[in-house]
Amino acid sequence: MSPYEALYERQCRTPLCWNETSERKLLDSEIVQAIVDKVNIIRAKLKAAQDRQKSYADVRRKDLKFEVSDRIFLRLSPWKGVVRFGKRGKLSPRYIGPYEIYISDPSHVLETPEIEFKDDLSYEEQSVQILGREEKRLRNKIIALVKVL
Repeated sequence: MSPYEALYERQCRTPLCWNETSERKLLDSEIVQAIVDKVNIIRAKLKAAQDRQKSYADVRRKDLKFEVSDRIFLRLSPWKGVVRFGKRGKLSPRYIGPYEIYISDPSHVLETPEIEFKDDLSYEEQSVQILGREEKRLRNKIIALVKVL
């Protein structure tokens, strides 16, 4: 018994065996080749349609460039069931702002240390200092929480 028959309790009806389910005979190699050719034609047409739609979308897509003192709105991505900014549903805001772009002081930008990866793309985390310990009690167990710098 094949896995398909075990799962669906009937015989598999592929394009190669679309006769009655009781009959299962392999068709001529010419018919199999004709089916493969049709599948390749369908794939080529789907690829052409996707490329055409992508070219239409790429024409409308452009990189955004902002100047200092420009005013912008930030778009909010909808979260189902989350109330943000005091409204919910259709009346929740789609954009927030306006915000003004200004030159920021680069002193607040943090430098990221280089991370050395092993051959299996894993790395060792090195903790600097333990800032605090806490235990969270649930009904059946206790979870130890450690705050690490």
